[in-house]
Amino acid sequence: MDVDDAGNLITDIASEQLEAAPRDESVRIIVDEHETLGLYPPDHSQPEMTLVAVVAPGQPLTIVLVGDSASTMLGVRTGASVMVQW
Repeated sequence: MDVDDAGNLITDIASEQLEAAPRDESVRIIVDEHETLGLYPPDHSQPEMTLVAVVAPGQPLTIVLVGDSASTMLGVRTGASVMVQW
């Protein structure tokens, strides 16, 4: 996992690997000791300070804290493990 300039957590999980995953809350994404439910498109409408797993065609799974830096707020750094379960 890497961290971009906005503090988003960029995984090494390709969107193609998640094609069969449901897009509801039965999907669990665990980053370090933090968890979020569901996969969302980049144009989601989740509220500020919500931890969201964003998946877009041709892009890696990205963990975003809406309106803030996921890395800073969660204390997650480059190299942290990410697990997706469904």
